[in-house]
Amino acid sequence: MSESRSAPLYCPYCGEEDLRPNEAGHGAWECHACARVFSVRFAGLLSRVVAR
Repeated sequence: MSESRSAPLYCPYCGEEDLRPNEAGHGAWECHACARVFSVRFAGLLSRVVAR
């Protein structure tokens, strides 16, 4: 598996695309449209397959 992850495409709060990495740490992003800082992290895999 790759060590690098792709960047988020939009802010989960306002939907804008003006995102930049934040100095708070790995996975932290700042939105320059709504001035929020959020983090993105991988939580894990489901132990079973989800039926649609």
